[in-house]
Amino acid sequence: MKRVGFKMKLHPGHAAEYKKRHDEIWPELSVLLAQHGLRDYTIFHDPETDILFAINHEVAGARLGDLFAHPIMKKWFAHMGDIMDTNPDGSALMKPLTEVFHMD
Repeated sequence: MKRVGFKMKLHPGHAAEYKKRHDEIWPELSVLLAQHGLRDYTIFHDPETDILFAINHEVAGARLGDLFAHPIMKKWFAHMGDIMDTNPDGSALMKPLTEVFHMD
C-alpha cells in the first residue's frame, strides 16, 4: 500500500461543523472510498491555522480518478464546500505533501 499525505484548508470558525459532518459520514461514502482503494484514512485539524492534515493508504490499483467523478463523491464535495477551500469544480482543494520520514 502507498501512504499518502495531503493538506486542506478549513474556513475559520467551522471546526465543530467539519467534525460533526465527518462524525455523521454517509455509509455509502465510506463504502465508496473503500471500493476505490482507500484504507486507514485519518484527518487532523490544526486550530491555530485551520489547516487539515490527512493521511491515508491507497491499495495497489486504487481508482481515485473514478472516485472523484462518482456522483456520491461530488455530492460530498458539495456538502463540504461551504466550510472549506475548494477547486473551481467544487472538489476539495487538496495539496499533496512529501513524506520525509516514517517509522513503524
